[in-house]
Amino acid sequence: MIRLLYLFTLALCALPFVPGILGIIIPAFSWLPSLGLTTPNLSAFAAVAQWPGLTQSIWLTLFTGLGSTGVAILFCFLILKQYWNSPRWQHVEHSLSPMLAMPHVAFAIGFAFTFSPAGWFYRLLESIGFDTNGLFSLIKDQYGIGLLLALAIKETPFLLLMSISVLQQIKVNSLQAVASGLGYNHNESWLKVILPQWLPGMRLPIFAVAAYGLSVVDVSLILGPTRPPTFSILVWQWFNEPELTLLPRAAVGAIVLLAIALLSLGIIRVAEWYLLQYCRQWQINGPSRVRSNDSTNMALLRPKRHFPSYAPFILIPILVIPVLVLWSFAQRWRFPDLLPSRYSLRFWQQESLSLFELAANSISLALTSSLCSLILAVACLEYRQQYQRGIPSWLIALPMVLPQLSLLFGIQITTFFIPGQWYWFWVAWSHLFFVFPYLYLALDGPWRNYDIRLDQSARSLGLNGWQTWWRVKRPLLLPAIWLGFAVGISVSLAQYLPTQMLGAGRISTLTTEAVALGSGQDRRVSAIYGLLQGVLPFIFFTMAIAANRYSARFTRRTQQQRRESPDDIICGKPHFK
Repeated sequence: MIRLLYLFTLALCALPFVPGILGIIIPAFSWLPSLGLTTPNLSAFAAVAQWPGLTQSIWLTLFTGLGSTGVAILFCFLILKQYWNSPRWQHVEHSLSPMLAMPHVAFAIGFAFTFSPAGWFYRLLESIGFDTNGLFSLIKDQYGIGLLLALAIKETPFLLLMSISVLQQIKVNSLQAVASGLGYNHNESWLKVILPQWLPGMRLPIFAVAAYGLSVVDVSLILGPTRPPTFSILVWQWFNEPELTLLPRAAVGAIVLLAIALLSLGIIRVAEWYLLQYCRQWQINGPSRVRSNDSTNMALLRPKRHFPSYAPFILIPILVIPVLVLWSFAQRWRFPDLLPSRYSLRFWQQESLSLFELAANSISLALTSSLCSLILAVACLEYRQQYQRGIPSWLIALPMVLPQLSLLFGIQITTFFIPGQWYWFWVAWSHLFFVFPYLYLALDGPWRNYDIRLDQSARSLGLNGWQTWWRVKRPLLLPAIWLGFAVGISVSLAQYLPTQMLGAGRISTLTTEAVALGSGQDRRVSAIYGLLQGVLPFIFFTMAIAANRYSARFTRRTQQQRRESPDDIICGKPHFK
């Protein structure tokens, strides 16, 4: 059974790339017989090359995508350098879950309501006497600075979470002790000793962040510039053209977007090699020689109070939620008033029926895709433990590092040739395709750290394979399973492009409606959808934590009852003839 699930997972991970790539290459050469295009040519490539503002869109995409990735890496490293193994690190670690639970769309809507020219931040500046007339706005600015900052703030917690396992593997405490004995101070030990080992371990998460920033559509629709837009938005507009004969132009745009993403990942890899392997003089030039005297030594002994560098990544998401709540209940809110002058439940009552239907669609898709992904991930990890053969890491990484728009465009073109209206099935399958890598990576670390000798001891005591897994291994790995399940649900709830493209507009979720409303509708209705879209993942994370605590308490109670049972007491005593 495990072997069959392993083979099915391999097919699930590998087969979609064939129609995904062929589905954009063949239409790009204007060959779509169903639309009457039977003569291959290069007219679509010429149309894309002659598009006005194409160069600006590409440069804007590179600036926002690579810029947000670089800022997120810098913020992540500074936070780790300042707080790793310190008393404040627990506060940072505990704040990661709520920040990761908030989807990108909900954060983007709240970010727009906070930093728009009529947002709460500008109202606060007006209340303290600062004139905001003509002040630079971060929302839909022509340089994409607001989009860059929003992506960097949202992706930094993800890099921090991925850094925990990397730093545990390289044994930071031992490295710092050795570096301190060689004369390196705290900053130098992190820069010259830990950074060269941390950065290669973070290669896959950094690639995932860069690929998302280069091809993001939903956040760009809410925060990004419009004249010209980013290249991903330009391809999305071409794709939504009502004239179907223009699909070859969209296919060429998808190919160009894929090429931009692959080229950017190559640039990141070359930059890492140049910094860490080729240009190594900054690593081996030894500790800096600083004259020390009594005054400097006393200054070093005095405790320093630093401004918490993780504060923006906690304060901004915390500020975003109250702003969404206020806008959802606001009936009258004039600028520059800090708070609404009138409140009303009218908009909640108006959208209640739609909210229940959309929430039901979102939850059903999330539970289906996450549960199937959990079963497949556990089966693959068990297969790797038994047969020492797992899914190749590059195959797991492809759905994370390839642009969704390019891949889904080809898959959707392929679904046109399959008769029948299987829209819900296609959407659920696409969610499963993108949820599985995140859930697999969430469970990979706990499965690797599991002591296999426990299974060997249980088998030696007479338990079979299933009993060993259920009674020994499952209780120890249950916290990771619950957390992975919550991660899968949050990833599914945040999927916009798979739902919109493979659902053909017939499957609506809270995410699709939030993006449609957040890019230019009534702020009150947009706040309602953004708030609910952000609350659902948080609810599932809370339920996962509660289920984990309840299961741990139930396991302890069961073990205590078994110890106190008369049979166990009698069996536990030695027998004499």
